[in-house]
Amino acid sequence: MSEKIQVLNQQGKEVEQIALNPAIFSSPINRRLLDLVLVAYAGNKRRGLADTKTRREIRGGGKKPWRQKGTGNARQGSIRAPQWRGGGTVFGPQPRSYRTELPEKMKQAALISAFSQKNKESNLTILNELKLEKPKTKELAAVIKNIKKENARVLCLVENFDKKLQLASRNLRERFKIESARQVNAYDVLRRKNLVIVKEALELLEKRILGR
Repeated sequence: MSEKIQVLNQQGKEVEQIALNPAIFSSPINRRLLDLVLVAYAGNKRRGLADTKTRREIRGGGKKPWRQKGTGNARQGSIRAPQWRGGGTVFGPQPRSYRTELPEKMKQAALISAFSQKNKESNLTILNELKLEKPKTKELAAVIKNIKKENARVLCLVENFDKKLQLASRNLRERFKIESARQVNAYDVLRRKNLVIVKEALELLEKRILGR
């Protein structure tokens, strides 16, 4: 039996109730998979540019600091050695890639689990539409306040991310991020506590995830 959820308009009033697809929003939650995917997506965002100099990259030190014996000091071969101040670093970070390639089926299963988790936690809201008369931040902020999401970090999924929404949402990205349902992934969903989906994007998500 399909679960029903209320649909709100931009004034925050209920206009209807619709059935959510249980294959997406009532699926068992694979928390182990979500953890793996979160780590993978976070790693893919890392640039991996940290770089420390090894002893071969330090300038100078070509001459032995002092003769091998007779000085009373410990023998030293180069001031580029790690024990010297300004010497090379041993086992320090080097430029590398943190990228992890995930199978498409894993990405799809993780996205379904993420949607199910938001629904189970009652952090899912459905809007009948999200259309602005003018590309004004104030107008979008009023919608956010009407649906009582002004104090939450929200991801909003739309079918068409038009120019008006792009301009109006630029100053609100930290708390109300709008993204196309064509590109969303499990990492995006899980990074925000609340999920808002515009009704027209639901069908697009179903076709994308289930291939229907």
